[in-house]
Amino acid sequence: MDIDSRIADLAGPAAQEAGLVLDEVRVSPAGKRTKVVVTVDLPEDSTGSADLDAVAAASRAIGAALDEADVPSTPYVLEVSTPGTDRPLTERRHFMRARTRVVELAVAGETVTGRLVDVTGDTLELDIDGTTREVSLAQVDKARIVVELKRLD
Repeated sequence: MDIDSRIADLAGPAAQEAGLVLDEVRVSPAGKRTKVVVTVDLPEDSTGSADLDAVAAASRAIGAALDEADVPSTPYVLEVSTPGTDRPLTERRHFMRARTRVVELAVAGETVTGRLVDVTGDTLELDIDGTTREVSLAQVDKARIVVELKRLD
């Protein structure tokens, strides 16, 4: 088992203790140390942003789990964060978390921008200027959240 997978196995339950889910683990050399970047997020049925207290609790729990298992076995720097708004939406769970947000999709050479209302099965429901449009996840080539300076309540 590679180091990323081993850390993911330890970090997942620790993140869950804080009410978050493990999104990604990246391990890279950083001088004489190892840099461990763990990305956590809210569960897919949630909207909004992860609370800083929850991220801090996850960080403490993940650090304790790694130390207890002595993984990695060399000195390391742990960085626990949430995915940024510029993260590409590549999986169904990413779209689930993006509900209520404006998204930009590349679909068959066309750019489609609208508010993501819901994800039902593998179908995205967008509100585009008051008109509903459904897009199959399989049709989406690229997707991202559009940063809004003034969000809807």
